Amino acid sequence: MSVSIRDVAQRAGVSVGTVSNVLNRPDDVSPDSVIRVSRAIEDLGYVRNDAARKLRAGVSTTVGFVVLDGQNPFYNDVVRGAEDEAATHSIAILYGNTDEDPSREKVYLDLFREQQVRGILLAPFGDVLPQLRRLRSAGIAPVLVDRFSADAEFSSVSVDSVAGGRLAVEHLIDVGRRRIAFVGGPLQLRQMNDRVAGARAAAENATVRVDLEVVPTTAMTVEEGAATGARILARPRRDRPDAIFAGNDLLALGLLQSLSEDGRMLVPDEIALIGFDDTIFAAAAAVPLSSIRQPSRMIGRTALRIVLEEAADPESIPRQTVFPPELVIRRSTTG
Repeated sequence: MSVSIRDVAQRAGVSVGTVSNVLNRPDDVSPDSVIRVSRAIEDLGYVRNDAARKLRAGVSTTVGFVVLDGQNPFYNDVVRGAEDEAATHSIAILYGNTDEDPSREKVYLDLFREQQVRGILLAPFGDVLPQLRRLRSAGIAPVLVDRFSADAEFSSVSVDSVAGGRLAVEHLIDVGRRRIAFVGGPLQLRQMNDRVAGARAAAENATVRVDLEVVPTTAMTVEEGAATGARILARPRRDRPDAIFAGNDLLALGLLQSLSEDGRMLVPDEIALIGFDDTIFAAAAAVPLSSIRQPSRMIGRTALRIVLEEAADPESIPRQTVFPPELVIRRSTTG
């Protein structure tokens, strides 16, 4: 069984970061820590994987990028940001779309491992931790995108979706809405759960009574949004929400489509509508769409930088980069 840097840290009674500093920047560490870490390395027989470091830093000129929804303009912008950054390092991006299918996700991860890419950026759908561990053991750096790594086992780059959900519902409350529906899913996606959590926090902390309904969807597409909108319109008028927070802009655009069919224009007079992502289509919609903006290209650029740094130094400490969301107000909530 191989000895990891975490094993060394536990034996020495120090943090993983201290062990990394002893290995890379010993002058920045106290003499006592250097002694303790050195003894732990000797006791455990820890061997630094310099071969993997050199392979990753010196051979492959490609990075894999796997997204869960290639139709979503948000992911297109994230990939574009990664490509812009990759060009400055003479790196090419190999792209795969899982279409929210765990089996396709596994195929792409296995393929990129076989291709010996320098690193992999992944917007995950299924349970990918076992595969990510295998990738790292093979000397391939994995970084999660649009997903916070709660256990900090892997680096991740994301937006604060809890804060985004809170911003969206607080805005709907501020414009006078009290019966709010969250439409989004699949709810096993971490970012969807986070957005619901933020929405609930805003409703519970409001100074007025706010009813929040969660309407799960099986996909995050325009078609699913339109179908959900039709089901909402089939309700008696008294049972409809007076505002909808959609889990992403594609769902919001589908909802808007349903709510404006047959000459009806229920947005925003009867139902206020806000999305998430602030894609290029939000401002161009028939009723310009309020949305929660993510810095999509910056997410891609940052993830690419991190994956290259970790490929060059496999002993680097995983980091969690979380960008703040921004509320963008347009006619779909304010008239």
